Amino acid sequence: MDADVIIIGAGLSGICAASVISVARPNDNIVVLEGRSSIGGTWDLFQYPGVRSDSDMHTLGYSFRPWRGQRAITDGPSILEYIRDTARDQDVQRLIRFNHRLVAANWDSAAQIWHLHVDTPQGQQTLTCRFLLGCTGYYDYESGYLPDFDGQDDFSGAMVHPQHWPDGLDWAGKNVAIIGSGATAVTLLPELARDAAHVTLIQRTPSYVVQMPARDRIAGWLDRVVPARTSHAITRWKNIVVGMLSYQVTRAWPDLMGRMLAGKAAKRADVDPAHFQAPYGPWDQRICVAPDGDMFDALRDGASIRTGHIDRFEGQGVRMQQGDFIPADIIITATGLRLRLGGGADLSVDGGQVRFPDLVSYKGAMLSGVPNFAQMFGYTNASWTLKCELIARWVVRVLDRMERVEATSVVPKLPADMPRKPAVPLTAGYIKRGVGELPLQGNRAPWRVHQNYLRDIYEFRYAPVDDGVLTFTR
Repeated sequence: MDADVIIIGAGLSGICAASVISVARPNDNIVVLEGRSSIGGTWDLFQYPGVRSDSDMHTLGYSFRPWRGQRAITDGPSILEYIRDTARDQDVQRLIRFNHRLVAANWDSAAQIWHLHVDTPQGQQTLTCRFLLGCTGYYDYESGYLPDFDGQDDFSGAMVHPQHWPDGLDWAGKNVAIIGSGATAVTLLPELARDAAHVTLIQRTPSYVVQMPARDRIAGWLDRVVPARTSHAITRWKNIVVGMLSYQVTRAWPDLMGRMLAGKAAKRADVDPAHFQAPYGPWDQRICVAPDGDMFDALRDGASIRTGHIDRFEGQGVRMQQGDFIPADIIITATGLRLRLGGGADLSVDGGQVRFPDLVSYKGAMLSGVPNFAQMFGYTNASWTLKCELIARWVVRVLDRMERVEATSVVPKLPADMPRKPAVPLTAGYIKRGVGELPLQGNRAPWRVHQNYLRDIYEFRYAPVDDGVLTFTR
C-alpha cells in the first residue's frame, strides 16, 4: 500500500488536514496530492486586484498557528503566505506531490483499500491507500460561471472573469463595468475605482453589505499584554461568539435586520437604499463585508451602482433593459462560480459510481455508503476553516478507533426511512445552479449539517465515534 492516508488538495483545508493528522498520528504514511504546481488552492489561483477573504484571519486561520498580521481582514497574498508558512513550520511540504491530479478513485471492498488513478508529469499512475480525505473545495478551478449575454461578441473592449485575471490588464483612466453583487464584486469596486476613470457596479439583485474594521483593536491590545497564542485564542473565541450571535439575531428577525443593514449601508455610501435591500433574508446568502467601508467610500467618491437587468452588450458598453447605457472599456464579469466537488474526480465503490446528490452527508464529513472517505466542507455562515479543522481532528479519532478495534474500514449506514433535504441552506446563484452536484442531509443527528460551531465541537470532538451509525469492518 502506498499510503495510510491520502489527502487531495494542498490549499487551506489540505494543509490543515496534513498538519493535524501528521502530528496526531506520526507513524502514518501520509501523502498530499496537489493538482497544481504550488500550495494555496483558492489563494494561489485567484489573482484579481484586492482579492481577500470576508472572514477574519483569527477564525479563518488555524487554532494551532496564531495569526500575527496587523489586519484581521486581510488580502489574498497574506493568506497565501500564511498557508505556505504553516506548511513549512508543520513540516508537511515534504508530503506534497505537486502536479498530481486525481482522476478517479475506486474503493475495493475485497482488498479494503482505495485505488487512485492520478495524472502526473510522468504519466498516469495508480496509488493505493487505506483512507481518502478530500480537501478540494467546492468549485471548478478551470472555469467560473459566465451567463450568455446577448451581444457579447459585439463588445469591443476587454471582458474579464475574476477567476482568470489576465496579467497586465490596465484599467487606469478607463471606464469599467463590474457585473455582479457578491463578495468579488464588492472587493473589486473600491480597488478598481482608485485608478479607473469611472467604475459602475451593475447588479441584477442587491446583496447585504456590512462595514467591518480591517484591524481588530482588541486583538491589537491583547498582542501587547499576553503571549501570542493566548491573544489568538481569546480573539478567535471572541469572533466566533460575536459571529454566532449576529447570525442568530439576523435569522430571528430577518425583515427588521434586513432593513437595518440596507439602510445603514445606503447612508454610509450616500445612495438609494434599494441598491442594498436584498430580496431575501440576511444569511439566505452570505453577507458581504466592506473592510473599513471601502466600497461605501468608493461610491461616495464617484463610483456608481446600478440595479437592474442587462438587455445586451454593445460595442462600447452595456445597455440596460430600462434603456439607459453604461459606457465601458472593460467589463468584469464577477458572476460567480461553478460547483464541483471532489475536484472533478470520479469516485466509485466496487466499480459503482458515487453520485453525490444520491448520498446523505454524515456529520457534514462522510457520505452514506462510502467507506474510508471523508471530505472537507466548511461553514456557509462562518469561517470555512472552523469546520475543516474539526473534521481533521475527528478523522484522527476515527483512525484511532479503527486501529484500536483492528478495523480495516468504516462506513456510515443510512436508515432507510431517513427524510432528505438539501445540505446547504444558501440561495446564492452558484448553489442553485449546482444543487444537483451536492449531497443531501437528513433530519436528525448525525445526518444533520448544523452550521453551528458549538454544536459541532460536541459532535466531532466529544460524541462517541462508535455511535451505532458508523459500521466498522474487521
